[in-house]
Amino acid sequence: MDSTKQSRTRNAVDPTQLCQFSFADGRQCRMFRHQPHASFCLVHAREEQQLLAQEEIGQELESISGQFRTTTDINHVLGKLFNLVANGRIPARRAENLTYLAQLLLYSQKHIRYETNLANEDMGAWEETVRAAYPSPQSEEEQETEPEEETVKTH
Repeated sequence: MDSTKQSRTRNAVDPTQLCQFSFADGRQCRMFRHQPHASFCLVHAREEQQLLAQEEIGQELESISGQFRTTTDINHVLGKLFNLVANGRIPARRAENLTYLAQLLLYSQKHIRYETNLANEDMGAWEETVRAAYPSPQSEEEQETEPEEETVKTH
């Protein structure tokens, strides 16, 4: 009983007709190239298109100033996000996550405004606030010796 196993490779096909996508482990996709695309099969051509679209969407969601420091910046980006969702260019789930982040940015603005006003009015008060929030790190030895030194100085 001599059975020969037939190979499913496409050796007889012109290599230019096959997808040129290479996997991380060095293997190459063996699907036929999608005719409208220069080098990829339908699956890899779609993946490439999605990656390019994501980069484009990221650029479209830039704020007016390039930062998210003002309510106007965040409102501008939310308007763009609304259009992207309405046109089906961004999934609703991703848009929900981005709007939540925008909400956090908006919420933190009043605290930033307070901190900025405090710094402008009285630099000393602002420094005290920052030092209270972020005390300078001290080694354990310094923390143990400080109270003793203070009691010695007072006597």
